[in-house]
Amino acid sequence: MHFGIIRERKNPPDRRVVLSPQACQKVIENHKDEQITVEPSPIRVFTDEEYQKAGITVASKMEDCDVLLGVKEVPADALIPNKKYFFFSHTIKKQPYNRKLLQAVLEKNIQLYDHEVITNEKGIRLVAFGRYAGIVGAYNAFRAYGLKTNLFALPKASEIADQKALIKELKNLRLPNIKILLTGKGRVGNGAREMLVGMGLKEATVEEYLEKNFEVPVFCQIDVLDYNRRKDGQVKGETDFFKNPADYESIFMRFAPVTDLYLAGHFYGNGAPYLYTREDAKQPQFKIKVVADISCDVDGPVASTLRASTIADPIYGYDPRSESEVDYKLPEAIAVMAVDNLPAELPRDSSQGFGQAFVDHVIPAFFNGDADGVLQRALMTKNGKLTPSYSYLQDYVNGNE
Repeated sequence: MHFGIIRERKNPPDRRVVLSPQACQKVIENHKDEQITVEPSPIRVFTDEEYQKAGITVASKMEDCDVLLGVKEVPADALIPNKKYFFFSHTIKKQPYNRKLLQAVLEKNIQLYDHEVITNEKGIRLVAFGRYAGIVGAYNAFRAYGLKTNLFALPKASEIADQKALIKELKNLRLPNIKILLTGKGRVGNGAREMLVGMGLKEATVEEYLEKNFEVPVFCQIDVLDYNRRKDGQVKGETDFFKNPADYESIFMRFAPVTDLYLAGHFYGNGAPYLYTREDAKQPQFKIKVVADISCDVDGPVASTLRASTIADPIYGYDPRSESEVDYKLPEAIAVMAVDNLPAELPRDSSQGFGQAFVDHVIPAFFNGDADGVLQRALMTKNGKLTPSYSYLQDYVNGNE
């Protein structure tokens, strides 16, 4: 097997990579007959020289490789026919902007494996950047808070080397006795929690958070049944919520009167209640002034998220009265941080974490006959057609959706 690490070509540039030099070494150590070739790149966070020093070949010979590994979408005109590709295609939800990409994948007889659907038999994702989205998102939340309140000005996360350095910046802050709410206990939410704990913040229970006043800043991490309840008043547990989300209603507004900074790190499933609506944000008891929507579901469960923002321009304002975008510095505005590619701001750390998971869970599948079905579940196209699991995309490919 000959793996190729392709140069990222999507704009804006992304410096992440699937396999770091150290991850490449692990693959070769574990599978002596395997080859890895790295396509030269002027933007990759690990330089060509770092790969060469690790004993990895750097050459523009992707045509010689069997399996090509990338992070973001590959431009259609850069796809090499008849190859196996791994990258985030952003097509499984029928995203209109990538229809032509999926059409090109089929036309060029490419076997496409999407990182987003590399899962175990229970459907749990095995490789993801979510933890790093939480890490950077939490840092960016405090940066937005400082800029909104004029209390401090943190450098951008992209200007800082790693998570350890991000935490050091946050530890130096002198925060007022604000209350910080974090939703979500998955990869994203727990990545954000790492930062809150790392900077030494006190954690409060739900009851303490809602009822007590503190002389120091505190945070509260809540899960789905803390901000949702069954409409009929019954209590049936998280499994019921995920199976029957339409039977639930949001009780998030009980947190709104006491929250200064809100970090949205939850997963939002179709049919679940919105956390807060545009009407909710108009209410006098809605006191949240800074929202870091790490999950970034546009025009969805977090009503103030009108659009995704960018690393270059990460913060905008939401005016609840007009339901429109305004200058986030205005007193009436909610400052919104909704960058949708947060791990790209911490490319070295996030690439190392992603690569370790890829080496542990995906590479072995090429050598054990895909005993656990990891490759089969992630394979979207084969022989110029959609595989059965992804046949629902056919109308999308045809341009009918």
